[in-house]
Amino acid sequence: MADSERTATAAPELEQQFEEYRRELTAYCYRMLGSPFEAEDAVQDTFIRAWRAYDRFEGRSALRSWLYRIATNVCLDMLSGRERRARPMDMGPSRDPLGPIGDILPEVTWIEPIPDTSVAPEGDPADVVASRETIRLAFVAALQHLPPRQRAALILAEVLRWKASEVAELLDTTVASVNSALQRARATLDGANVAAPRKLGDEEKELLARYVEAFEAYDMEALAAVIQEDATQSMPPYELWLTGRDDIFRWWYGPGIGCKGSKMIPTVAANGSPAFGQYKPSETGEGYEPWALQVLEIEDGRVVELTFFLATGTLFPLFGLPLEYPS
Repeated sequence: MADSERTATAAPELEQQFEEYRRELTAYCYRMLGSPFEAEDAVQDTFIRAWRAYDRFEGRSALRSWLYRIATNVCLDMLSGRERRARPMDMGPSRDPLGPIGDILPEVTWIEPIPDTSVAPEGDPADVVASRETIRLAFVAALQHLPPRQRAALILAEVLRWKASEVAELLDTTVASVNSALQRARATLDGANVAAPRKLGDEEKELLARYVEAFEAYDMEALAAVIQEDATQSMPPYELWLTGRDDIFRWWYGPGIGCKGSKMIPTVAANGSPAFGQYKPSETGEGYEPWALQVLEIEDGRVVELTFFLATGTLFPLFGLPLEYPS
């Protein structure tokens, strides 16, 4: 039987084998690329390349390792010659809440959120927590500071716990080169200061309920009780970001006053953090319109970071949120 015929005969079983690795490959590609949509494209391209080359795959390595090799090459191709994705905090200092809001930068500028359901592994709770920690927005943004091959080496070794020899084989390099790359990568990430996530307990759930109630009421006194004094807020695709609760409130009662009277819908966690769909009152005076995917970071019983992702046309469907507020 010819190789192509053998591949065709094994098609249903092969497709099922590929699908078993979709979630972890999506997580890997997301950490590499910083976009859930690009990660999905990369995984699809990985499967297409693997399908076309399967008749030459002789089992010299495990199927998983082979797929990761292909996915790495796909990501490196996609990253070639382009600027890294970032967060507003990476673009410059915080701004005056009553000053210019800044330019709207292209979608490819920003780290985009991803639903936990797309990347979180099933099974061991410890594995789930570790996975959530390494898709935090701050961690993914920090990864983007690394050159692409160094980024791949760090993710494979530090996140996926591959041996240096396995990483070297995948990247077609030496163990010494991998260890050197890891040393440089760790030094770069030392300043990332990514807080370890925790499963939301009753206190955190109660805090979120208070936040939603206070935000919908636009009650600044109640919001002050749940938002930390040195909290930060950003709002991609705008360059604007704010530091300090007072500046955040000045913006909410200044340029952001259109958010008063908003409605909030909880959705699946984003990057290991609680997320909500925000619908603000329509400018026509009738009903509500999608405004932002709010992603909140919580530490020590307070909200310490608020990210308002405004690309609702793409992000709301990704997170299962309606594009119209249900009446």
